[in-house]
Amino acid sequence: MLYATLFWEYIKNYAKTRLTYRADFWVEVLSDLMFQATNLIFILVVFQHTPSLGGWSESEVIFVYGFFMIPYGIFTTFFGMWNFSERYIVKGEMDRILTRPAHNLFQVLLENVDPPSLIGSVVGAIIMAVCWNDLGMAFHWYYVLIMLVFVLGAVLVYGGIYTALSAISFFSDAPTGIVPLIYNVQNYGRYPVNIYNKTIRFILTWLLPFAFVGVIPASYFLEKKADDISQLAWFTPVMGIVVFTLGLMLWNYGVKRYRGAGS
Repeated sequence: MLYATLFWEYIKNYAKTRLTYRADFWVEVLSDLMFQATNLIFILVVFQHTPSLGGWSESEVIFVYGFFMIPYGIFTTFFGMWNFSERYIVKGEMDRILTRPAHNLFQVLLENVDPPSLIGSVVGAIIMAVCWNDLGMAFHWYYVLIMLVFVLGAVLVYGGIYTALSAISFFSDAPTGIVPLIYNVQNYGRYPVNIYNKTIRFILTWLLPFAFVGVIPASYFLEKKADDISQLAWFTPVMGIVVFTLGLMLWNYGVKRYRGAGS
């Protein structure tokens, strides 16, 4: 009940702030849509030069991208810790967080919640619906439940990886440059993994499992049998739980080692 109340209070405060600066809200929404549109245009341009990509058609790749946008939009809404090191470690705001009873990670996430990012998830769902129709795929009622499970698993994969990256700040307040690198790696998960060599496929599947935030769960609905990729889709929630648990463990360990802004 405490966490639900805190969540609602943070959302109300966010709404009040945005109502004061409405132009900023719409600029943020527009910039996000433009960014997603640029990525979609890139895919369309690629298919102007080839009829398929690793055995995947244009509509199938765009379908995967649509799925990729859904968990990514939810993740960026609730896990916006891009400036964690500078704000909470360098400037010492983590000291304030640790004086409160609620779990520190929960507080940090709520302070950086970004609801406009959910627009990207809505756009992703629309893209999937359009491609679903173009591909003439069958739709079963239980697909909705499976989709929810896969999306939740994908969000946890994102959350676990970036929570772990943020936790590194507890050990070093110097910019590591690793977040931009991982951000670029994650984009590979929106394309068919079979177009990469075995090393990259292994990294994207089992080390930095970004394949589970896009192509692998999406392949279940496309019924892609190549390399048994659709069979791996059922590991999405499991992978999400494992990755998020590891990220949370590293975070908690980092908090225990944290000695304040002056340490």
